[in-house]
Amino acid sequence: MKAIGLTRYLPIEDPDSLQDLSVDPPASPQGHDILVQVQAVSVNPVDTKLRAPKAGEESPARILGFDAAGTVVAVGPEVTAFEVGDEVYYAGDVTRPGCDAQLQLVDERLVGRKPTTLDFAEAAALPLTTLTAWELLFQRMPFQLDGRRNAGRTLLVIAGAGGVGSIAIQLGRHAGFTVVATASREASVQWCRLMGAEHVIDHRQPLAPQLQALGITQVDAALNLADTDLYWQQLGELLAPQGHVGLIVEPSGALRIGDPYKAKCIGIHWEMMFARARFRTADMIEQHRILTRAASLIDAGELRTTLTGRLGSINARNLRQAHQQLESGRTIGKLALEGWD
Repeated sequence: MKAIGLTRYLPIEDPDSLQDLSVDPPASPQGHDILVQVQAVSVNPVDTKLRAPKAGEESPARILGFDAAGTVVAVGPEVTAFEVGDEVYYAGDVTRPGCDAQLQLVDERLVGRKPTTLDFAEAAALPLTTLTAWELLFQRMPFQLDGRRNAGRTLLVIAGAGGVGSIAIQLGRHAGFTVVATASREASVQWCRLMGAEHVIDHRQPLAPQLQALGITQVDAALNLADTDLYWQQLGELLAPQGHVGLIVEPSGALRIGDPYKAKCIGIHWEMMFARARFRTADMIEQHRILTRAASLIDAGELRTTLTGRLGSINARNLRQAHQQLESGRTIGKLALEGWD
């Protein structure tokens, strides 16, 4: 089968950084695995970080990719949620071969049925970022998706135009928050507003004066989706007593978790979407439930895809272009590739 992989960790400008491959197809699915014919894939920062230059070689080639949509072509004997022919979307498992291949084995407990109102590329843009934002807001942090308990609360989303930020804005708005996003360019400001942000401020400038100009003296929750170190002190000062901060980016240095965080009893919440699959937690099926619920909200018009760019068919040249765009730091929403040459 066709696949895209790497044997060495090289700069993305090197044509050998990602290569078109011909590899053996996966074995027949066992246990809870389903075999998916991949129709579209999307890219995420985790792809570029795992591919980034470093020492070492891979033999056989390493296949990356953690966002896909496709069709089930075989199921394992313990599978109960899917049948052959079902259209699905998922982010997969960082400990197994990725989705940049025509066929992929994936545990059914990490998979949801594809939203019927989206095509494969639109669906492939969503799983990893949806799971990250959903788990962070509604499972790591003590908030609820439904109901009115968040009315009057303010959610600050740093890097609102990125993949996770784009869906976090939508989920926060759906949950009743007043959502303030950060963006630094006119295009990204407009995107954040399109996603549902009530206010947009510039993350290159001090945050507090901009919020005060909006009549906001403190925020109840903040998602720092960009630079944990850079905004740490500012968020400690901005968050309300007993507020919550959500983090997804490893800090580059030590963080002071004492005052003002200690004085205010601020909750600090980490999210790593791959944790359930990596550690085979007893609640792995939560990701199936989240993606299923998200699909129903999308089909009901409550959420929308965050796809902003289609870069052509799934091959090494187009995937290198996607990595380059993502590494530029100027990507809005998500990029996808669809179909095989």
